[in-house]
Amino acid sequence: MDVMIQPDARAASDLVAELIAGELRKNPHLVLGLATGRTMEQAYARLVQLHRTTGLNFSKCRTFNLDEYVGLPGDHPNSYRHYMNHHLFQHVNIEIRNMHLPDGMAENLEAECTHYETLITKCGGIDLQLLGIGMNGHLGFNEPLSAFDSRTRVIVLSPATREQNSALFKAPAQMPKRAITMGVGTILDCKRCVLLATGADKAAMVAKAIEGPVTDVIPATALQRHRACTIVLDEPAATRLAPSNPAG
Repeated sequence: MDVMIQPDARAASDLVAELIAGELRKNPHLVLGLATGRTMEQAYARLVQLHRTTGLNFSKCRTFNLDEYVGLPGDHPNSYRHYMNHHLFQHVNIEIRNMHLPDGMAENLEAECTHYETLITKCGGIDLQLLGIGMNGHLGFNEPLSAFDSRTRVIVLSPATREQNSALFKAPAQMPKRAITMGVGTILDCKRCVLLATGADKAAMVAKAIEGPVTDVIPATALQRHRACTIVLDEPAATRLAPSNPAG
């Protein structure tokens, strides 16, 4: 696990974007795993800028998002399909057929989960997976006690996750109680993981994820077992790390 610390959130986000861009330049057919949330917005803005100013080419890459709410159509302003369209997809030259998100409106959710795993396998697996970390240590929507060998599935969102995310809804009570998420095992199968965390409110959980015992109580600790994981932090998010760990 490599830990890279930047002076502020902007620098951390820009570094993540540069890491993704570097992989995309080396492999135009990159299979890219994507995450959502406020932490990722600057990273996507930087990728859009690189596309416009340097010609960063997304036309041959394929993307798979970590998760999607159950019961929200793709045009709903709080769906992750809408988020990705708004922050990245509609601003770069990616093909619609190459954008993959779980379908939270599927009639058969179990079949949709199986189909999503099959699509990932048919693409040869995910080359680089972008990740955030929840306040309770979740990856994607893998809540505490998620098995490390879990695959894409429907999950009931914890009260902590619902409280954290409901502020993004105009009517917080309308936030879905369930979501489809890649499993921890699906994430660990990715060839490279890049986790971005910023802000002092993430510092305690970041330290547990990096330095604490590996436990399904904190799903993010599973990344300690990953063969190629990069953690990118801003200085506030790194304040709880032991002095010997910080790197930059």
